[in-house]
Amino acid sequence: MMECAIPGKLLCASTSTLWNPRKAGGLKAHNSKFKIKAQTHHTSQVGIAKPTNLTDSDIQGFVWPSPTDEIPFWKKEFPSWDANLELPSEQTKDSKLMHIVHVTAEMAPIAKVGGLGDVVTGLARACLSRGHTVHIMLPFYECIQKHQINDLTLITTYNSYHDGNWIPTNAYHGVTGTQPDIIHVHEWQAGALPILYWDMYHHLSLKKPRIVLTIHNMEHYGECRQEQLSMCGLDGSLYATFDKAVDDRTVGHNPERLSLLKGGIVYSNAVVTVSPTYLKETLCSGWLSSTLIRNRDKYFGIVNGIDTTMWNPSTDVFLPSNFNVKNSEGKKLCKYYVQRGLGLASGDHVTDTTLKVPLVVCITRLVAQKGLHLITHAIKQVEELGGQMVVLGKSPDHRVEREFEDLADSLNQGPSIRILLMYSEELSHLLYAAADIVLVPSLYEPCGLAQMIGMRYGAVPVVRKTGGLADTVFDMDDKSNHEMANGFVFEGMDEASLHCALDRAFACYRNKPGEWNCIVKKVMKMDNSWNNTARKYIEIYESVTAS
Repeated sequence: MMECAIPGKLLCASTSTLWNPRKAGGLKAHNSKFKIKAQTHHTSQVGIAKPTNLTDSDIQGFVWPSPTDEIPFWKKEFPSWDANLELPSEQTKDSKLMHIVHVTAEMAPIAKVGGLGDVVTGLARACLSRGHTVHIMLPFYECIQKHQINDLTLITTYNSYHDGNWIPTNAYHGVTGTQPDIIHVHEWQAGALPILYWDMYHHLSLKKPRIVLTIHNMEHYGECRQEQLSMCGLDGSLYATFDKAVDDRTVGHNPERLSLLKGGIVYSNAVVTVSPTYLKETLCSGWLSSTLIRNRDKYFGIVNGIDTTMWNPSTDVFLPSNFNVKNSEGKKLCKYYVQRGLGLASGDHVTDTTLKVPLVVCITRLVAQKGLHLITHAIKQVEELGGQMVVLGKSPDHRVEREFEDLADSLNQGPSIRILLMYSEELSHLLYAAADIVLVPSLYEPCGLAQMIGMRYGAVPVVRKTGGLADTVFDMDDKSNHEMANGFVFEGMDEASLHCALDRAFACYRNKPGEWNCIVKKVMKMDNSWNNTARKYIEIYESVTAS
């Protein structure tokens, strides 16, 4: 399997090897304050929590941030967060233990663009806690700094075939001669691996592993030319058929092209997407639907989890005050801290008047999928309703970036709106902790993590009913599903649908504080951890290794 790597440098890591990465380039290393290990301890919490019982003297002596500070409050020095995984000793180990290798383009926090990196790390750590051996393989990007990885070792240099030549390839840390039980590949970037495995390496010496593919977003197909696949040592023309890897959209074109994602679907032993609702949506629409229907017996939908070690308001080192479901006073301080730091409030006292203003937070990539017209409508509506809103995110599209820059220029000096065109892991923690409402108005959303992270920090979600959002957020006004109700849901893609949902959320916040506080406690108690999700993945691993 190791020879399947793209020529260049390869990092094979267990989750015990990584520490203190820093941001660099387009692919970012997040976060400079996370220390990640895989160790079992007899405690279920991480780090040292700040006091949650706030006294008047605590608040009076507090140093409040200001938008005029030379260093923004989210860039200050934070304590190093020793996320030792603190794997609970009471976690039941699985009876059948496996060796699992993830092959991925991203891994949080060392190399992350979006949710893929979070999912890979979270799933790997959950499987570790259940007793399995887990390694993660990813390209050794330039943003991964060698001196910030514990025990980094060059294991071997081998020749990898590429475009008619044998290219020396360095493999770092943890590459062994053993054959894993499961090779778990993620997204189109690793889509060629199932093809290479079954049509090349399985015939040579790699007999034991079975292949599982997770599709995190069906919109990315891994389009390539036949001759590009041939560079790996296969005959690319053999895969330009309907039942293998031809890109159906290009049939009849000159030239026809291949889809690495389609090839991965066909050649994998099991295919997983990241929520049951998104599975149904992809079977009904999209050019890959026919391929998925043909492979329906091995296609599964499993909702992602969130890393409840890294996302834990009771121990989060980025927060000025920690809090939990039993004592949420610290959340009020977090809200006022962010308001002060962004110029949305003034004065050295946490006033009831300030806290009564609903704070809406939207943390997202500014791309069409995320409902850009709905985000801009929400900004206007929140301002009209007398609330406050913070948008945190960037766009790869210069046109979209300019539109939001114009919005920021016109609104950021006012009392209600802040549009921050960047990404900061530290600031995202602070915003989730400060938020009363987390907004996720996606046009489609395979799973979504923001709504689950927001709920963990006591923010009530307002979401569009699609994909994983439909599987994790249930409307407060749906009397038939009162037990599950935990947010405000709208179905249409139009501004009026969102408008109604935000109106209902604001009305509940302002007019029914008792009911609102019950919702907050309810969402904070919800278990969206990786443990349940990992169990479902392990069931799939066991089924494919048994066949």
